[in-house]
Amino acid sequence: MEEIFIANLKRNLLLNFRVTEAERELIAEKMAAAGIRNKEAYLRKMVLDGYVVHLDFSDVRQMVRLLSNATSNLNQIAKRANEARSVFADDIKDLQADYEKLWQSAEGMMKKLAKL
Repeated sequence: MEEIFIANLKRNLLLNFRVTEAERELIAEKMAAAGIRNKEAYLRKMVLDGYVVHLDFSDVRQMVRLLSNATSNLNQIAKRANEARSVFADDIKDLQADYEKLWQSAEGMMKKLAKL
């Protein structure tokens, strides 16, 4: 029954190779860094494509949080401006600070992307 199962697999050829203990540990570290748990899938990807790209979206999440804060502040200021027919200088300064943080975050992401 096992031979029938193997014959029906798309990948029915087995490749083996030997590594040192240090190489095995390095493979495990790189798999963890790439967020891949399946060794066979990782090794196949590395052999066929030569690299695995693992993207860290923590900067994007931070930028989305900053953008959310800035738009929330802008909405509050717009509401206050409509109600009171005036805008406070401190509100404008807060918005400028929020947008400065956004631009710094965007620049940092662009520099990291340029290194790829």
